[in-house]
Amino acid sequence: MFSKVLVANRGEIAVRIIRSLKELGIKSVAIYSTADQESLHVQLADEAVCVGTARPQDSYLNMKNILAAAVGTGAQAIHPGFGFLSENSRFVEMCEDCGITFIGPRSETIDLMGNKANARTQMQKSGVPVIPGSTGFLKDAEEAEKVAKKVGFPVLLKAAAGGGGKGIRRVDDEGSLTAAYQEASREAASAFGDGRMYLEKIMNNVKHIEVQVFCDQQGNAVYFPERDCSVQRGKQKMIEESPCSLVTEQKRQELGEIALRAATAIDYLNTGTIEFLMDQDQHFYFMEMNTRIQVEHTVTEMVTGIDLVKAQVKVAAGEALPFKQSEIKLQGAAIECRINAEDPSKNFFPSTGKVDYLYVPVGNLGMRMDTALYAGCQISPFYDSMIAKLIAQGPNRREAIEKVKRLLDEMVISGITTNQKFYLDLLEDPTFKEGTVTTEYVEQTFLPDWKRRDSHAAV
Repeated sequence: MFSKVLVANRGEIAVRIIRSLKELGIKSVAIYSTADQESLHVQLADEAVCVGTARPQDSYLNMKNILAAAVGTGAQAIHPGFGFLSENSRFVEMCEDCGITFIGPRSETIDLMGNKANARTQMQKSGVPVIPGSTGFLKDAEEAEKVAKKVGFPVLLKAAAGGGGKGIRRVDDEGSLTAAYQEASREAASAFGDGRMYLEKIMNNVKHIEVQVFCDQQGNAVYFPERDCSVQRGKQKMIEESPCSLVTEQKRQELGEIALRAATAIDYLNTGTIEFLMDQDQHFYFMEMNTRIQVEHTVTEMVTGIDLVKAQVKVAAGEALPFKQSEIKLQGAAIECRINAEDPSKNFFPSTGKVDYLYVPVGNLGMRMDTALYAGCQISPFYDSMIAKLIAQGPNRREAIEKVKRLLDEMVISGITTNQKFYLDLLEDPTFKEGTVTTEYVEQTFLPDWKRRDSHAAV
């Protein structure tokens, strides 16, 4: 087992990883930018090293400085969290060159699955159902047009190396395809250094369902109960829950077996998430694989009682998975709300500044809040707006929802604006309560109605 691990991240995920390392008896090394010198993850770690200035390119994406910090402190492994360098195959190779273990999959796996078009092709070869669309990369807009006509409009142009909603364009008809292709390709080239595109048919009235898998070096592989991540805005998840209230036990097993087939086909190592779209007939279609821990891993932990970060560290150290498939039992239901520093009434405009006062709700079974906030901390404009995650688990979905509503209602964060009130309204929505929200529902139905109500209330 490792004696010291560097955490190559910031914010709540860095805090969450450091806490698990402490519980494992492993020393932790934090990295930080000049903007994060007073951050909670820096205070909690056993050691901390400044790796650059505020801009991510100069600090949390600065591979050489991060590796120098790891070597200089004697860290034997690096946990990347999510975002930043967590899916950067070059960084994994550099870790290997320095004799440092990367807590995650192999570099070649990240390369394969990080390129969405390649991943799609690999899944097709492995017999995993995929969304109708192109095979491999599109050569140009002309080829995109041919594929679109074949599968039928509307379609989605997607960056092969994409993520975070960048390099994606919806195309409703032939006349707008060429301009959309060129625009998306330019955006992808700027964001990822890769302008290659692929195309998928837009599937309406679908749910976004994902399955976490875990594989060790001894050949053991397991899957976890699915997560429903259909509550989205701008391709970004807002609320996640496990399990999906519409998925039967039989379908759950079927989906888990599909996910394991995908993972074993690429000789996967450590944990990752296979993301699917589910249509109204409960057919599943592969979208992509995230080769890292997910923001929403917390709901899986709550319904299984398994610490996924601890398991990541153990598997990376060469140990066998500390659980078998038969031991992964679904315990009730869990739900997570991502708390962002933003103003929903102003088109979710980011909010920055000093947290003057903080009250973190605690008490009762099945409650959890992952955050790096404390009274007096600064929310800077340089990083993602997510500042906390509220998670609740109950014996059923209804009770889990009531618990997370209580957390939202009790939590006080003053000095900045958050999306708490928006969530409280969304959790009362009849469609959400029914569990039938699709990926389009928030933007197309709930949000327009909410804005009208909010504007009337402000008058």
